[in-house]
This record gives sequence, C-alpha cells and structure tokens, in this order.
Amino acid sequence: MTGRRRSSMNKVMLVGRLTRDPELRTLPSGKPVANFVVATNEFRGNGAGERTEYHNVVAWDRLAEICGQFLSKGQLVDIEGRLQTRQWDDDGGARHWKTEVVLASLEMLSGRGKKDYAREAQAVATEEGATVAPENGSVPEPAEALVAL
Repeated sequence: MTGRRRSSMNKVMLVGRLTRDPELRTLPSGKPVANFVVATNEFRGNGAGERTEYHNVVAWDRLAEICGQFLSKGQLVDIEGRLQTRQWDDDGGARHWKTEVVLASLEMLSGRGKKDYAREAQAVATEEGATVAPENGSVPEPAEALVAL
C-alpha cells in the first residue's frame, strides 16, 4: 500500500428491515433530514435463539428525500455510513447521548418502491453528474446539530 496509512476508520454496513416509516422533516435552514430505525438479527447456535439489534439512522439532503419517498416499514435495506454520537442537555440539566448511523449509501433489497427508486436515483445522478452516494463514502457535515427528538 502506497501513500498514507490509515490510523482509524469509521464505517458501518448493515442489512436489515425498517421498524417504521422514515420521519422526513426540514430544518429551519431548509436542509432535509430523515430518521429511521433498522433492525438486524443475530442468530445464535445451540438453541440460543436470535437477538435483535436496533440501529438509529439519519440521512441528509437528497438522500433524506429519497428515504422519505421510497422507504417504508418492513422494507429490507443494505446501508452504509459512519457512526456518530451526539450529546445534549435537556431542560432539567440531564445529559443525553444518542449514537446513530449517518447514511452514506442505500440499496433497497425489497419493497414496491425499488424500481421507482432506481429510476429516481439514476435521474438524480445524471442531473447532478455524480452518483447518489459518493465513491469515497463521505457525507458532508450538516451546518446545524439535530435537536433531541
């Protein structure tokens, strides 16, 4: 490997199902943001059953709009992104933390909107002269922080 060596990496890859429809909203700045939860199952041997993990996901800008338009509860998705932890203090002074996946790319593996999404994603990529998710997986940082839900 030539060049600089990576000292760390923050990358998340999940395949799971949405537990509810995405919540799409627009911040006062006009920036769209979508929030949803993806459930993944881990199957254990020897009759131990399975364990379900729930992952909070946040998408920004055009990717947020696509999530709001084409994703729905129960849909199987393949997502990639990075982990981000936010913290805030509530009105009572208690500190809270929330760890979430900041979405960089999305592939629908099931659902009726899959074909419509493919057409829309191609149209956006052609219009903007780029792919829906950058090859390097980078996601621009939002100018403002999300407030506690």
